[in-house]
Amino acid sequence: MKLLGISSRINHPEYGKGVVTNVTSKHYWVTFIDNGLETIDIDSEFEVIEAAEDDVDTVSFFDVESSLVEILKKYSDVSEVVHIADKWKGGKLILEPGDTSLQSKEVPIDSFFHKITMVRDRLRVMEQKINSSKNLDEQEKIDLQQYITRSYGSLTTFNVMFKLKDQQFKGQSSK
Repeated sequence: MKLLGISSRINHPEYGKGVVTNVTSKHYWVTFIDNGLETIDIDSEFEVIEAAEDDVDTVSFFDVESSLVEILKKYSDVSEVVHIADKWKGGKLILEPGDTSLQSKEVPIDSFFHKITMVRDRLRVMEQKINSSKNLDEQEKIDLQQYITRSYGSLTTFNVMFKLKDQQFKGQSSK
């Protein structure tokens, strides 16, 4: 069986006439004149009105994206799942300016929390890059590491938002 390419025209017994708009390893995505977009199995029964060739993507974007996500989860510690504390779910952050003639700003707390965790993840990546750098001497690595530690310390205010204590920011410990 030869795969049909994108823009092939078919006549399906149930959906009628349509055009192939995407091809995956198992399905055709077909936009039918009367029924809109439908996904049909590659081995479905239908009449080929006009076959287009050399325009077949046997791996869909979804398949590639799914594979990439799995690879990143497997080989990267940055993709850790971080949950917001239950009491903050669905809440909002309200920023009120001192000047009452100005409008306040509301931000969904889930979005704000996501941004905070992204900052944390980027700091961790920076830490890894500093530690593995061949271009920095040990003293430079120590100096940069201290800046990162101080940055973590500045972010400890947001620890109240984390569901799990071990995922919170940790600054320099007092000895």
